[in-house]
Amino acid sequence: MHHGGLHEDDIAGKAYDRRLMGRFAAYLRPHLKTILVVLLLLPLIAGAKLAQPYIVKIAIDGHIVTGDLNGLPGLALLFLLLIFGESLLTYGEVYLLQQIGQQLMFKIREELFTHLQKLSLSFFDRTSAGGLVTRLTSDVEVLGEMFAAGIITIVGDLLLLAGIVGVMLWMNSGLSLVTFSLLPILFFVVFRFRRLMRDAFRQVRSRLGLLNSFLAESIGGMAIIQLFNRQESERRRFTLLNEAYRDANRPVITWDASLYALVETLSSVAVGLIIWYGGGEIVRGTLSFGALVAFIQYSEKFFGPIRDLSSKYSVMQGAMAALERIFTLLDSEDGSTSLTNRETDPFTNAPFPVEVVEFRDVWFAYREEEYVLKGISLTLRRGEKLAIVGETGGGKTTMIRLLSRLYDIRRGSITINGVDIRELPLRLLRSRIAMVLQEPFLFTGTIASNITLGDDAAAARMLEAARVVGADRFINRLPKGFDEEVRERGNNFSAGERQLISFARAVAFDPEILVLDEATSSVDSASERLIQEGLAGLLAGRTSIVVAHRLSTIRDADRIVAIHRGEKREEGTHEELMAARGIYFRLHQLQFKG
Repeated sequence: MHHGGLHEDDIAGKAYDRRLMGRFAAYLRPHLKTILVVLLLLPLIAGAKLAQPYIVKIAIDGHIVTGDLNGLPGLALLFLLLIFGESLLTYGEVYLLQQIGQQLMFKIREELFTHLQKLSLSFFDRTSAGGLVTRLTSDVEVLGEMFAAGIITIVGDLLLLAGIVGVMLWMNSGLSLVTFSLLPILFFVVFRFRRLMRDAFRQVRSRLGLLNSFLAESIGGMAIIQLFNRQESERRRFTLLNEAYRDANRPVITWDASLYALVETLSSVAVGLIIWYGGGEIVRGTLSFGALVAFIQYSEKFFGPIRDLSSKYSVMQGAMAALERIFTLLDSEDGSTSLTNRETDPFTNAPFPVEVVEFRDVWFAYREEEYVLKGISLTLRRGEKLAIVGETGGGKTTMIRLLSRLYDIRRGSITINGVDIRELPLRLLRSRIAMVLQEPFLFTGTIASNITLGDDAAAARMLEAARVVGADRFINRLPKGFDEEVRERGNNFSAGERQLISFARAVAFDPEILVLDEATSSVDSASERLIQEGLAGLLAGRTSIVVAHRLSTIRDADRIVAIHRGEKREEGTHEELMAARGIYFRLHQLQFKG
């Protein structure tokens, strides 16, 4: 039921990738002024932090040790003001960064969703829905976290570290060198853990994508799981994926906790070294007690940012992987995207009535050279009703998918009024076509919103459209009428009611080409008769294509095309094909005289 191996969508990522960050910087340009304000706050915050231990030194050496308490209240007040100023500046920094982060996530999510809408169905055939959801949700959130708690705060940490090193060397170079003697060990540990965490984090992102894909597919297919009593087997599958995700997180937790503990240990050792060496300096009279206390405080402030480095590294690691995944999606194109983004065209603002639709030697394969259509040629003229029949999997639905460019043909061409549909903007092409599928799809919202899809012109035709197909009869009986709630996938309506709503949707958009793909298979006989009555008037003056299993619904078609194994085998009226006693005749006999 489910697809994809454990290493599906496996992107390792780096803690910092110049190429990715350069591309990400384009999203920061609208926020440069705010970022500049934050960057100006960082040295002020670092200065407030650096001044605090030195105030303590002055208080101890100049007043507490000497017994002169006159200036102590002023120093205490200054110390409190520094703490308050640091808190206020930090609040401003965090608030502004969070605001920018939210704006970035909003922009990137919109761009991703807009791009997804331009991709052909072949992209979604080979890409899991769960993986796409992960990109639009958790991957984008990681970018916001990177900006708010990663890349900018690292600049502040570096400023603070540089300031601490400078102040400590200025106060006492010998004691500073003793303190910094632990840095080679620290750098080795951080560098070593970086590689270990990179591999672990890669596994976490991969497992999360698989888990999301499984959940999306299982929840969507819950009815099948329950009907076939597959709850236990699906639970076992979920348990395996859930365990894989949990186990992938264990190394990350281990390395993160270990790095934090080691940095904490080295910080404590540094304090011990300061006390040992500084105590001797005090005895020899070359170091004051206040300076020793200040050194201890500076040491704690020095190791603080390094202690947080593991979490910030994880954020940056995840952000680079997320950027890689997001930009890979934004860069994805397939056969139908090369011309889909054109919104203006010589045809766009000109009258474009559909006079002739022609399939010319059309070949198509979903995979490699496994052709499902082979050399299909046919012509439809304005107002004609063409019916397509044939065995399941013969290529009937594929033909109408190609007409609306849900997929692009491999060989041959499809033209409207002599113009290849690949030369037409998709918006223009699809505005001429309305399609009713065998499995109607309803969105969460109301009946009205499902019929109009937010289109003002369709809204003006909604009531008449519902009346034409007979949907108004059951809609008007509902408590809220057209404002009745539609739950997820329309599961609060019967299959026939959902199909009637989808018929009304097609009529409301007033198409020139109407395509019905097994559209009456989910409708009961009474509803079908009602729809046929409405469609008789609807189809007048429109080119229509009807893919049907129920041959009774296409007896009045102007032409019937029989498709067999991807090839057009027969074409004619009902009477002509029955007289020919070929494929159509056999299908008719099986259905009505079984």
